[in-house]
Amino acid sequence: MTSNAIFTLTRPENEPVLSYAPGTEERMLLKKELDRQLGMNIEIPLIIGGKEVRTGNTVDVVCPHDHKHVLGVCHLGGEKEVNMAIEAAMKAKKEWEEMDWHQRASIFLKAGELLSQRYRYTMNAATMLGQSKTCHQAEIDSACELIDFYRFNAHYLQEIYRTQQVHNSQGVWNRIEYRALEGFVLAVTPFNFTAIAGNLPLSPAIMGNAVLWKPASTSLLSNYYIMQVLKEAGLPDGIINFLPGNGGNIGNPAIDSENFAGIHFTGSTGVFGSIWQRIAGNIRKYRSYPKTVGETGGKDFIFVHNSADADEVAAAAIRGAFEYQGQKCSAASRMYVPRSMWKKLSSIMADMAESIKMGDVCDFTNFMGAVIDQKSFDTTMGYIEKAKGSSDARIIAGGTGDDSKGYFVRPTIVEAYDPRFITMEEEIFAPVLTVYVYDDDKFEETLRLCDSTSPYALTGAIFATDRKAIMKAEIMLRHCAGNFYINDKPTGAVVGQQPFGGARGSGTNDKAGSHMNLLRWVSPRAIKESFVSPKKFEYPFMDEK
Repeated sequence: MTSNAIFTLTRPENEPVLSYAPGTEERMLLKKELDRQLGMNIEIPLIIGGKEVRTGNTVDVVCPHDHKHVLGVCHLGGEKEVNMAIEAAMKAKKEWEEMDWHQRASIFLKAGELLSQRYRYTMNAATMLGQSKTCHQAEIDSACELIDFYRFNAHYLQEIYRTQQVHNSQGVWNRIEYRALEGFVLAVTPFNFTAIAGNLPLSPAIMGNAVLWKPASTSLLSNYYIMQVLKEAGLPDGIINFLPGNGGNIGNPAIDSENFAGIHFTGSTGVFGSIWQRIAGNIRKYRSYPKTVGETGGKDFIFVHNSADADEVAAAAIRGAFEYQGQKCSAASRMYVPRSMWKKLSSIMADMAESIKMGDVCDFTNFMGAVIDQKSFDTTMGYIEKAKGSSDARIIAGGTGDDSKGYFVRPTIVEAYDPRFITMEEEIFAPVLTVYVYDDDKFEETLRLCDSTSPYALTGAIFATDRKAIMKAEIMLRHCAGNFYINDKPTGAVVGQQPFGGARGSGTNDKAGSHMNLLRWVSPRAIKESFVSPKKFEYPFMDEK
C-alpha cells in the first residue's frame, strides 16, 4: 500500500570497499573475528515464525579450504517444517503487507546499517571460512553488495510506490496500487554470493510478501547470520522463514502448496527448468499464476580484437576467470583471441596464472581459496582431464588439483583448437578458462561463433581500442549477454550501477539490483474514482431529436 507520510529516501551511495591492507584497523578486526569463529562450533537451527526449530537431522558446516575443520552443525528440514513455515508466513503476511511502505523500508535500512557497522566482520569472516572467499572477495560480497541491496531496494521501493503512470481526466482520479502477491514466495539461494542469498528473500519481503528461504547447504554459516541481522533490525516473525534442507525436501512441498505465489531462484539451469515444469503441473491449484524469477547458468566470454592492449586483456582475464576460483555465474569461462596477439598474450597470461598464490583464506597473501566441495572438485578435475587427453586442446597453465586438505584446483588455462570443444561450451563453475584462437580476418565470423556456441546469455566482454570493432561486437553480441562490458572483465556488477541478469539459458533477466526486479513481487491494481457519477443510463446518441 502507499502512504501519505512525508518521507523521502535520497538515492544511496554504494558502500565503500575497505582495503584490509597491512596496518589497517579493519584487517586487525577481521583477523580477530576469524580467530573467534575458528574456535567455535555453533548449532544452526531452522527459523520458522521467529522460533528456532531443531530437527535432529544435521549436517556439518566445514571450511572448503580445510574440510576437516568443522565450524558447526546445521539442522535440516523437510515437508513437516515447510508446512509449518507456510502456516507462519500466511499468518504474518496480512499485517506485513498492510504496513506503510516506509515502515517496511526502515527495517531493511536498519539491517544495512547494522551490517555496515556491527556485523561487518562477523559476516565477512563467516563467508571467508564457510565459502572460502578471500577477505577482498568477502568484503565486496557479504558486506558491500548486501548493504547496497538493503539500501537500494528501499530506495527503489519508494520510486515504485510513487510512480503513477496514469492519466487523470476531468472529474476522474486514476491511480495504481501495488499489492503484494496472494500467498508466499519461495527463495532458493546459491552458495557463491552471500549478497545474493540475502537479496533473494529480501526483495519479495520488502514489497509486502512473506517468504520461505531455502539456503544452499554450503553457505549456511553466513546465511544464518543474515537472519540474526534481520531479527535485530526488527523484521517481524514469520516474514522470512529460514529452511535449510535438501532441495527437493524443501522445494517440492513448497511449490505443491496452493498458497505458492512465486519463486526467486539462483542456481543451475537444469534445476530451474525442473522447477518450472513442477509449477506448470500444479497450475490449476494456485490462486494466481506464480511469478517465476530465476538467474541460472553462464558460459561467459571475453572477446578480443587485435586493436586491444595485451596487458589489459591479460589482467582482466585472470581476474575475471580466477577470482573466487571462478565460482561466479559471471566468471570469464571462454575467450576468443586473434592469432596475431596470441603468442604474446598466452605468455603473459600463463605467467600470471602460474604466479597466483592459493591456500587458506586466513592467509591474506593468497589470491585464491578452494572450490566449494568434493563434488565441485571432482567435476572440475574431470574437465581438466578431458582437456589433457584430447588432441583438440592443450593445457597452457595449471591443470592440477589437490583435495587432501582442502578442495584446491590450480587456475587452469586451456587452449582449444576446436571452437566447440567441451570446455568452450559447458559451464564448469571453477577456475578453468578456455581460449580459442581465431584468424584476424575472421572477426565477424568469430563473433557469430561466439553468439551461437553457448545456450547461455549472462555476461560477456569486448576488448578493443578500435571503435568500429566495439560497435560491431556490441550489435552482433546483443542477445548473448544480459550484462555486456567494454574493455573490462565480465564480472563484478555493482548494485545500482549494472543491474544483473541474463536471458536464454541464463534466466529470466529480471535484473537484481534495480526496480525491475522488485516489480515482479507485486500485483498492480488500477483504481478509478469518479467524483460525480451519472444518475441516468441514457447516452446523448439516444436522443430522438
